[in-house]
Amino acid sequence: MNRLLIITAFSLTLLGCASDSNKQAEKEIKTNSTTKKNKQISNLNISILLDLSDRIDTIKYNNPSMQFYRRDVGYLNLVAEAFEDEIKHKKSRHLDDKMQLYFDPEPLNPKINDLSNQLKFHVTRDNGTLDYINEISSTYAYFGLEIYKQALKDANHDNGSDTWGFFKNKVKDYCIDKDYRNILVILTDRYIFYEDSNLNEDNLSSYITPKKIRHKKLNSSNWKEIIESNSHGFIPVNQDLSNLEILVLGINPSTSNNNDYDYDVLKKYWSDWLYGMGLKEGDFEFKMAELPANMDIIIKNFINNK
Repeated sequence: MNRLLIITAFSLTLLGCASDSNKQAEKEIKTNSTTKKNKQISNLNISILLDLSDRIDTIKYNNPSMQFYRRDVGYLNLVAEAFEDEIKHKKSRHLDDKMQLYFDPEPLNPKINDLSNQLKFHVTRDNGTLDYINEISSTYAYFGLEIYKQALKDANHDNGSDTWGFFKNKVKDYCIDKDYRNILVILTDRYIFYEDSNLNEDNLSSYITPKKIRHKKLNSSNWKEIIESNSHGFIPVNQDLSNLEILVLGINPSTSNNNDYDYDVLKKYWSDWLYGMGLKEGDFEFKMAELPANMDIIIKNFINNK
């Protein structure tokens, strides 16, 4: 009798464990299914910040293989193509995706602002036909080129671009929407300078230029030790950007005046700054000013999350 009771109790325990395992497996299947479903229907919110400073000047920074502003136009087209690729396969009822373009400061040339309005897209179930979606990249290529043509006529592009101020005052309101996958693409040489925003707090600043890198003696092989021991970097802007991914394109570090370590210094400055705003490894990437044909896969893989 005792042996029968023991066997019965053991059998019930095994059945209970099996039941618990089955419940856990069902829970994991449901969780994985939900995660996969959410990924499939997640909506994109892509913002582009254009640096229209003198980096695009065809005389000061002439590049015979392809001028930097034309590279930018190529990048714009590739970003728009990646946006198209990501949304054209979604079911129409799931369409709620955005793409827009910003400057800081806003150009004084009203034509540029008018042109940028042509590059605001909000694709929904009401307008998201295949024909409409397929027009986005060609629209960005055409109006993007027109924006740069106007910017090259604008004498104020020598004043710089207020990237630091954009992060401080606008990025959260402009580029982050709840329940979206938020991506900010920045077209810049990654130096930061704006004539009306040159702030310094001890060894922190709101800008970084080749001249400042030399002044801080960061143009030598011990640049990292100098940065970390003296706490060099950008002034924090106290923003939580943990729901944002950032792709910086067009990096063109100076190779003159013994600035052989500019790329490393710039990457360190930017990375520390972004980490301080809640971004993690993999949430951001920096890419050199390569020809657009060489950036196709890189840009599309980033946006399509491959």
